[in-house]
Formats: sequence, structure tokens, C-alpha cells
Amino acid sequence: MTAFTLAILAVLLAGPVPEAMAGRAALRRTPWATMLLWQGVALAAVLSALGAGLALVTDRAWRGEPDAVGLTVAAVALLVTGLVSVRLLLSGHRVGTSLRSLRRRHRRQVDLVAREERGVAVLEYDAPLAYCLPGLAKARVVVSRGALGRLDTDEVAAVIAHERAHLRARHDLVLEAFSVLHQAFPRWVSSRAALAEVGLLVEVLADRAAVRSVGARPLARALVALADREAPEAMLGAGGSALTERVRLLADTDPHPLQGALVGLAGVGVVVLPTAFVAVPWLAGLAGA
Repeated sequence: MTAFTLAILAVLLAGPVPEAMAGRAALRRTPWATMLLWQGVALAAVLSALGAGLALVTDRAWRGEPDAVGLTVAAVALLVTGLVSVRLLLSGHRVGTSLRSLRRRHRRQVDLVAREERGVAVLEYDAPLAYCLPGLAKARVVVSRGALGRLDTDEVAAVIAHERAHLRARHDLVLEAFSVLHQAFPRWVSSRAALAEVGLLVEVLADRAAVRSVGARPLARALVALADREAPEAMLGAGGSALTERVRLLADTDPHPLQGALVGLAGVGVVVLPTAFVAVPWLAGLAGA
């Protein structure tokens, strides 16, 4: 029964639940709590999938007198669980290796052509562009000369604050984790919706940090000025991502504490649920042994 319940939970958390959450404007009003919820759903889906296989192995192979059917089912369940684990590990390796390789190459290029000004790397490039280059030791904010020429002092400060917020919070690692899930699981899993929504949420979180530092008006003007320029691959940029929605959220200055608390609790609870389904029967078995 535990294995069946976990399997159903894994299917729901991998497909219908992310599909229902994606695009919900109300959830975006509390981006930190909603990010916690998205991470909780993703982690719970993985735990449920792995837990279902392990529970089935335990139930079939070691409960009572194992027979040929039970051992076969246990072996198949163990094989599927192993395949899921291997896909996750391989996807993590591929995504992590690819992103770090791209960033190393881009960092070398920036170091060759950029000038250091105002604590950021300035590219002699006419188009308005701003992004951050994540990294453990050599992270940096990159701004084009065109952006510095088009934006006023407060707007430049807002953009730099936005990018530094990405670097401080290591939003690149959050996006990397969801990219791993997106590549590891089949197309019917709603990982694309999850990745897109989390991508928007990290921008909203960085926007909120910039607003606390500089104010909403300079940031909104800067976002409009940078809207038509996407950051290079594997980087995080201030412009080019869901401009209308981000400006709408900038105008929402209410704290929404009750919603934030409820959504945050849901994020924690959704992880506790599959853990309890695995741990409670196991502890009960030990107590009865």
C-alpha cells in the first residue's frame, strides 16, 4: 500500500501539480515562499518516485516468505529505482559540466575585452545589456557601454543591485537543479513549466532586492530599457524575461504575510509527506521486530 501511495504521489507531483502551479499570478506575490514550494514539490516528486520503488522492494522481497513472483517484482522495482537514480546523476553531470564550461569560456572572453568600472565589467558594446556571470570565486556583473549610456545613475544602480542579488543568492544553482530535472525525466513530466516558472521567480526575487536598495521606479525604467536584450547562454540577465509580469509585481508593494506563511508551510509539508510514508512503516516494523 505504501508503494502504491508513493507512486501516485510521484505522478501527481511530477505532472498535474506543477501544471496547476505554473502561471498562477497570485503565487508570484510571495516569491520566496513560492520558490520554497517549487523546490519542495520537485524534491518530493523525486523522493516519492525513489521511495515507491524501495517500498515495493521491501514489501515484496522481505515481508513474510518471499516467493518467485515477489522476488521478480522486487527486482523490477529495484531496477526502475536504479534507472531513475542513474538518470538523475547523469543529467546532473551533463548539465553541471555544460554550464560551467560555457561560463569558463565566457569569463575568459569578458576578461579579454571588458574594462573594470564601478566594480563591474564594462563591455564596449552599443546595445543595452546587463547580466551576471555566476561562479564560486570569479563571479561578476557585466554591463555594456550602451546600457551605461542609456540608463541614468539610479537605473544603473538598480540593474547592478539586481545582478548582485542573483550572485549572492546563487540563483544559478536553483535553476541548475530544475534544469537537471527537466533533462532527467520524460516529456510528459511538467518540468518545462517548472523550469520556466522558477526562472521567473528568481528574477522577481532579484527585482525585490534591487527595489529595497534603489527603489521600484528606477528598476522599472531600467527593465523597460533592457527588455529586448537576452543574457548570453548560462548567464542571468536583468532584461528580456517576462517584462510585463515583473513590472506588475513591482507595483504590488503589499507584504502578503499570511499567504507567504501558508505557501512556505506547504513547501515544507510536501517534502515531509513522502518521507513520512517511507519512515513511519519502517519504524513501525522495527518496533514490532
